[in-house]
Amino acid sequence: MACSLLESKAFGRAAPTMSARVGSSAESAAGGIRVLGIDPGSRITGYGLIEARGGELRYLASGRIRAGRGPMPARLGQICQGVAELIRSQGADVLAIEEVFLARNPQSALKLGQARGAAIAAGVQAGLEVFEYAARTVKKTVVGTGRANKPQVQHMVRALLRLPGPPTTDAADALAIAICHVNTAAQRNLHGKGPARWPAAS
Repeated sequence: MACSLLESKAFGRAAPTMSARVGSSAESAAGGIRVLGIDPGSRITGYGLIEARGGELRYLASGRIRAGRGPMPARLGQICQGVAELIRSQGADVLAIEEVFLARNPQSALKLGQARGAAIAAGVQAGLEVFEYAARTVKKTVVGTGRANKPQVQHMVRALLRLPGPPTTDAADALAIAICHVNTAAQRNLHGKGPARWPAAS
């Protein structure tokens, strides 16, 4: 059953984008990899799906999972359901997600951590490896500075993927996380170092 919580941004498939940030070593033996980026939130979770193939980045899909204002357990279930539906319908190979950051409000940090957990659980249960990236790392990879603001991230994501219009801030953050993973995967293959990761369920 399709998840009615998913809100997608219709760009169509953008033209392939050549970028020095993308290396063929980031790809699977089959010749390509689909990365689902997740920007978690207790009410709105952004998602972005890209494909890396032959040194190119291709935009596939982006949007938001809207969990609403109900009780937290229900929202977590909706996030998990939404991510699981994306994986089933879009055929993602790996999931990349933003790490928890320190928030001034402990309750906000707790809710964000729970939302992350729901998304991670969906990925692991679907058999995907899950990789985590700090917000500063994502911004530095995509924009060139770890202090980039949201409009700068939107601008660079639009430019790198050659989108005809700007994605929403939530979707742009998720696409940036996916782009960061592709870049980091190439570096990891070269240098043997990588981000925190959750293995797929056996």
